Amino acid sequence: MRLGEIIANTFAAVLLVCGLAVVFLIAGRPLFPRRQPRMVVLLPADPDKTASIRDKRQQLPGYFNLALAPRKPTALR
Repeated sequence: MRLGEIIANTFAAVLLVCGLAVVFLIAGRPLFPRRQPRMVVLLPADPDKTASIRDKRQQLPGYFNLALAPRKPTALR
């Protein structure tokens, strides 16, 4: 490389860094902003809005027809 190319590449790199700095200054935000804690309040679910009103007992059928159930797959060896 010639001395002129080295100087030109250095000047281009400095110009690029200055351009990025100007962009961040114009945007007005820091590159790494400070983290601020945020408090989240979880309210209990409203049954009217979530439609989660049920009986306390489980809703199971009276009997199970095992003939309709799929067979358990066997392991391939």
